[in-house]
Amino acid sequence: MGVKTFKGGIHPKEMKELSNKCAIKEAFPSSGTVTIPVTMGGASNTPLVKVGDLVAKGQIIANGDKFMNCPVHSSVSGKVKKIQNCLVTANAEVPCIIIEADDENRTAFMEPLDPFTCDHDTALARIKEAGIVGMGGASFPAHVKLNPPEDKEIEYVLVNAAECEPYLTCDERTMQETPEKLIDGLAIILHMVGAYGMIALEDNKAYIKPILDAEINKKGYGDDMKVQLVKTKYPQGSEKFIVNACLGVEIPSAKLPADAGCIISNVGTVCAVSDAFRLGKPVIERALTISGSAVENPVNLRVPVGTLISDLTPEYFTLKEDQTAKIISGGPMMGFAMVSTAFPVAKGTSGVTFLTAEETTLVDEDQCIGCGFCVNICAMRLNPVLIVRELKAGNLDKAKRYGLMDCIECGCCAYSCPANIRIVQRVRLGKGQVRAKMAEERAKAEAEKAKAAAAGEGGAK
Repeated sequence: MGVKTFKGGIHPKEMKELSNKCAIKEAFPSSGTVTIPVTMGGASNTPLVKVGDLVAKGQIIANGDKFMNCPVHSSVSGKVKKIQNCLVTANAEVPCIIIEADDENRTAFMEPLDPFTCDHDTALARIKEAGIVGMGGASFPAHVKLNPPEDKEIEYVLVNAAECEPYLTCDERTMQETPEKLIDGLAIILHMVGAYGMIALEDNKAYIKPILDAEINKKGYGDDMKVQLVKTKYPQGSEKFIVNACLGVEIPSAKLPADAGCIISNVGTVCAVSDAFRLGKPVIERALTISGSAVENPVNLRVPVGTLISDLTPEYFTLKEDQTAKIISGGPMMGFAMVSTAFPVAKGTSGVTFLTAEETTLVDEDQCIGCGFCVNICAMRLNPVLIVRELKAGNLDKAKRYGLMDCIECGCCAYSCPANIRIVQRVRLGKGQVRAKMAEERAKAEAEKAKAAAAGEGGAK
């Protein structure tokens, strides 16, 4: 079983040593309040509580009636103080429920459920009720992912344990500290979908393999799953490259892992599945890494969902205030630069990185000379230089033909660009323009359809 990889990618400084020896510590917001986004993955939710309501830890406080809705739960026992728009990751302002915690610790967990004796529909309902989403950042609802169309035969479940983003180590610590929960969650998923499991682990964390192997053998799952080492290279953690490295197959353009016979889940997501069945516990907390050279004491913390990052300092970590040049929600490659620390931890928040001026690029863009570095480094085999040229010229259709919508926004191109061109930011803006145009065209088509239907009814009368 060799160490597998994919073509392309880069090798940025890992910076894992800042926090990978730090055990995950329990933390609670100093203000005693949480700011919980109404929607954290899936279709838009509607609040189910109002200002003044008392809520229990684990109580559903927002949901919807669509298949893609994923419920949101209170992460504390307390009183609803406000429901208003608040700053979240990506500097967007979205509806949030602000809850002030009390000391009563009321809980509203589900009853434990045996995942190996209940039927498939009951198991899916449990995962949905627990509000489980992809906790690696994408926040895609797990109950949808684990219920693929009947024409998609799932042969493999891959656990994305690569954690290839620099600085972030919460998944690494989770695997060391609670391997039994990871293996149990994977076994539950395998039972649900009838597939073989692989835990894709980068070889810079090869020391964890014996820990996971021991747990697999202890539980008697040796014929059902294994740990697959993959080469330490960014962006190894992207679903397309995990599949390519582990299975040697390629996910076609505009297709999903299910089209290649795979389901991919993050370490935190798999552990949440175990909690949902064994403890009846919904997703109300998560582990995350606070790191970067602007942090005096990098840490791994487990906090209630909705905890403001500003409510964790200086109790749990302190900053070198005069050296903090950039705050990033997530890792430095795919994370979002934030205007302040007054934003909440969501289900998909894997870390917050505080960078010094030496660790980031704060210079203006230079003129692109067409050197081709971005082309050589692109693991998606796209042509970033041509995509950006067409975007600058306002040619969205040409940018799409060059692969705009296939870009995974990993940041390899921007990292390697000698002209410091903000390629990822331009791609994100371009995708937004394409989606806005598509939405406008759909709305126009629906309006014309409705108009035609109304005219037809009028003629019939």
